Formats: sequence, structure tokens, C-alpha cells
Amino acid sequence: MSKPVPAWEPLSAEILADQLGAYDRMRAAGALARSPRGVTLFRHADVAAAARDPQTYSSAATERRAVPNAIDPPEHSAWRALTDPFFAPARMAALEPRVRTIAEAIVGALPRGANVDAVSRIGAPFAVRAQTEWLGWQGIEDELLAWMADSHAATRSGDRTRTAATAAAFDAIIRAQLRRHRARGPTAAGDPTSALLAATFGGQPLDEADIVSILRNWTAGDLASMAAALGVVVWFLATHPEVQQELRQRPAGLAMAIDEMLRIDDPFLVNRRVTTRAVRIGEHELAAGTRVYLNWSSANRDAAVFGDPDAYRPEQNAPHNLVYGTGIHACPGRPLATMELVVAVRALLQATQRIEPAPDAAPVRETYPLGGWSRVPVRLG
Repeated sequence: MSKPVPAWEPLSAEILADQLGAYDRMRAAGALARSPRGVTLFRHADVAAAARDPQTYSSAATERRAVPNAIDPPEHSAWRALTDPFFAPARMAALEPRVRTIAEAIVGALPRGANVDAVSRIGAPFAVRAQTEWLGWQGIEDELLAWMADSHAATRSGDRTRTAATAAAFDAIIRAQLRRHRARGPTAAGDPTSALLAATFGGQPLDEADIVSILRNWTAGDLASMAAALGVVVWFLATHPEVQQELRQRPAGLAMAIDEMLRIDDPFLVNRRVTTRAVRIGEHELAAGTRVYLNWSSANRDAAVFGDPDAYRPEQNAPHNLVYGTGIHACPGRPLATMELVVAVRALLQATQRIEPAPDAAPVRETYPLGGWSRVPVRLG
């Protein structure tokens, strides 16, 4: 006998006021809950199992084609074979010095002894400048920063017409860059945008719609993700001076340390799936065609796996960390994101002696569908 799935409202004021705490409470109460939007999975085992079973949990859960995120096997593997080499170690190593120059310039321009918002003054400009450097989109940094602000405002408004308009505006930005690269011809060669224009899939040139989808996936989400991730990491360092000091002395551990900080306060909240058949999770059965949300932030705080979810244990928790997902849809851009985060945090630590919470201002949390912080006031010394 299947038990009814308990109800919850993820967009209620109570939940939005404390998303991590709410997820912790929901996970302790049960494995899943249903809202008008779909069924949310909270526990590490269930989230990981669903992510690793694309035959049962299809990623084709959105009306908008998203390459390769919303594509199922067997087509998915062919797309990943095309896109994964863009994040190969040699390419990341070649990009790293350029990203380091950007990070050092941003950090070097920050005031000392005054309040600095780590999201708007570090995270957002770094995300935009690093991304345009990688993609060969130099010169549109201000346009992208303005789009990020519009996109965040639209997302928080909950107005679907407004969010659709900002999505269309970003597609227009991408298409303008494609026209620019085509016009430049061979002189634009060497960046991922030019490479996509020259690439083939199944022996044919890529459709522009698929190129736009790939670049949207790499950029629109990653701009917000990088800014949010840096906000989380800077706040963690500011409130954990012992960890900050350890990383100043041993910067080789930055990559694993950053992953653990993001596990504790994962700004990448959920991904969607849709069931292809009836599924049983514990005492509950989900019908085929059920929209399912994999709650990464909750899974990454599951006490059954991590014990105290707020305990900082990078090496111990690394094998179970789901910040970049798992299964065939694990984030292909992880090498780029890790390199950028390590470079930015190293530049910040090298240029300062201390990072502290601002004494007269409090951080402000982001709200669904975003996680982390919208404002992180710190002081640098």
C-alpha cells in the first residue's frame, strides 16, 4: 500500500525566510514532499539514485530545449562528447593566467577598512569578466552585468512573463556574439564561441539554436552561479577565521575546501526530472510523468551521510559531495568553475591579511530558485 506524499509549499514566506533550515526540517520529517510544482526529494540517497538513473528520471522536464542538460541517452552522450573537451585540463591551464589577471585586478581595486559586498563587488564582476575572457566576448561586460541584475529581479518577482523576457534578452546577446564572431572569420579562432560555430554534430554543422542553447547553459546559469558561489565562500571565510588562516598557509587545499564550503551552503538548489514509469520511494509511489525536483542543497546536508551538516570536513565529505551533481548530467563545467573559484579566492587571500564580517551590516539570503546570499558585507584588511 502506497502512502500519500505529504504536502509542502516551497515558495511560502516561511520556507523562503530560511531555505536551508526548512530543507533540514523537511528531510528529517520524510524523504519527499509534494507541491503544485511537483515532488521534491530531500535525502542524499534518493537524490543521488535519481540523478544516476536517467532511464527512470528523464531530464526532458522543460519545454525549452537545453543542450545537453535536458537531453536523455543515447543522444546525451554524443553531445557531451562534443562539449566536454572544452573543459579539458590543457584548456583550463591555458586560461588560468588570464583569469588570474582579472581576479587580481578586481581584488586590488577593493577598498580596505570599508564595507564591501562580496557578491556585487567581487562575485558578479569576476564572473562576467572571466566568462567573457573565456568565450571571446570582451567588450560586453557592462551589458552582462545589467542583464544579471534584470534576471535576478525577474526571478525574484515570480512573474513568468518577466522571466521569459529576460531569457529572450540573453538569447539575443548570444546571437549578437555569434554574428560578431562570424563577421570576424578566422581571426576569431581559438575561443569556444568560434569553435562551436565550426563544430559538427552527426557530420553536420550545428544548428544555431543548439549553439545558443549550449552557450546559454555555459553562461546564463554560470554567471549567477559563480557570483553566488563566491558570496558563499567569502562569507564562510569571514566567519571561520581558523579556516581562513589555514588556507592562507596551505593554499594547495583550496579546491577541496571550496567544495566543502559549497556543500554546507549549496547555492545550486534544485534540478528537475520527470519520471518515465511508476517509482517507489520508501512508502510512497510516484506515477509515471511526475515532475521531480532533486534538492541538492538538502542532499548535501543529510546527516545520514555527513553527520553534522555544518561541520567543515573537506577530505571526509568529498566523496559524497553533490555540489556539481552526479550521474551522466554531472556538471561538465566543473573544471572551469573550480579553476575560477580557486583563482579568485587565492587572489583575495594573497591581497589581504584578514577578511571579516562587516561590523555594521548583515548578510542577506537569496530566495528560491537561487541559493546562497544576495548580499555579503565584509571588510578587508
